[in-house]
Amino acid sequence: MSFTLARYLLHFGDSLKAAAIRGRNYNGFLLLTPKERKFTTNAVPVAQKQKSNEELLVVVGGGAAGLYGAIRAKTVAPNLNVLVIEKGKPLSKVRISGGGRCNVTNGHCPDNMVLAEHYPRGNKELRGAFFNMHGPVDTMSWFADHGVQLKTEDDGRVFPVSNSSASVVDCLLSQASYRAVSLQTGKVVTSASASAGGKFILKVEKHTLNFVEYVEADYLLIASGSSKQGYNLAVQLGHSIVDPVPSLFTFKIEDSQITELAGVAFPKVITRLKLEHVERNMPRLTQVGPMLVTHWGFSGPVILRLSAWGARELFSSGYKGKLVVDFVPDLHMEDMKLILSRHKERFVKQKVLNSCPTEFGLVKRFWKYVLDREGLPGNTLWASVSNSSLFSIAHLLKHCTFGVTGKGQFKDEFVTAGGVPLSEIYLNTMESRKCPHLFFAGEVLNVDGVTGGFNFQNAWSGGFIAGTSIGRLAADATLKEGVA
Repeated sequence: MSFTLARYLLHFGDSLKAAAIRGRNYNGFLLLTPKERKFTTNAVPVAQKQKSNEELLVVVGGGAAGLYGAIRAKTVAPNLNVLVIEKGKPLSKVRISGGGRCNVTNGHCPDNMVLAEHYPRGNKELRGAFFNMHGPVDTMSWFADHGVQLKTEDDGRVFPVSNSSASVVDCLLSQASYRAVSLQTGKVVTSASASAGGKFILKVEKHTLNFVEYVEADYLLIASGSSKQGYNLAVQLGHSIVDPVPSLFTFKIEDSQITELAGVAFPKVITRLKLEHVERNMPRLTQVGPMLVTHWGFSGPVILRLSAWGARELFSSGYKGKLVVDFVPDLHMEDMKLILSRHKERFVKQKVLNSCPTEFGLVKRFWKYVLDREGLPGNTLWASVSNSSLFSIAHLLKHCTFGVTGKGQFKDEFVTAGGVPLSEIYLNTMESRKCPHLFFAGEVLNVDGVTGGFNFQNAWSGGFIAGTSIGRLAADATLKEGVA
């Protein structure tokens, strides 16, 4: 589809006439001499000719939300021209998520009220029609219908049976191609404005070349993730931005002995985060789940959930605070003391380091760490351990306090809290309340989920709803033109 010059506004100091005289026209795009800035009027495949009454949707961002929305819009309105502009590689986050397996969604939340509780930002707003229109079951059905077999693991995370994100990436790119969605990479939409006629005028640049073009679009879907590009465009079109801060990250811990425990995993702990500047009690700053010791501190689902729910408070506290960990959450304090007393009576002649109560489920490296923190030499016989020491060991395992000194990036699933406020869009259409025919989807909004497939589900749901809304508007416009 070749766009006429009227579809674009070219501005580079000279008149369009002068540029046309100086340049050469090849199959719909204008090439200036090599030393000039290059402007193109070719935005989508030349083979598909655009009719004058066909409309254009430009999607900013070729990630999960952007491509899913583009495919949906083109499915609902086949005559709608859809152009996706992506500054990097399309679906880059999809490729690396879940350790390269792609955690598509979560299969353990059929109830939308329960599902919404997994979103630190958005848990109240998403209880309505959002997931009713396109939830996890719909997402799984869509991918299954398009050739991607999925499996649900014990913790609810949904992955391709292939255990490869390539299955998801290939599916989306294949569907985009099949639906004749045009994808341009290496370009950035640097400015946007709404014209008096209701169109969007977009400035597109390619920084690797001296390249600028202006595109006129009928619909605009901003799905650029947490990049400044999307925030800037939103502000230019009248929206406000909740300042973005990191979410989903690991904790750096102040403890020189922690490096010796790197790789030790705990299947279930209770963690409680205490921050100096947070006075009110926040139930969400207590989490239960698996935890992993790293060379610099703690990671794992329980830590990532804490980082998500406490994202803004941690930012305000300079990522410093106290982390209290219960390493034996299924045992009460009195039970702990009784187990230790019986163990002492039974293994009086054994060294404490070589004999840890099996009920605690602790590996030897961590048991040594506990003894060291209590100042109890490993070669001490159980017979010599005082009752007060038994109580101290029990208390430490139930209330082990660590100093949090900073954050580390969780590279597979880096997420940001912040973006366009949900109060500024209609969640049942994803359309802006401030600018008609402007839509948002994905992480550009002030929505973020905990780890486990919830952030991708936000992308699929938002993209689907936006694509459906845009497609219906375009289909209605085509119908009205046909009647006229």
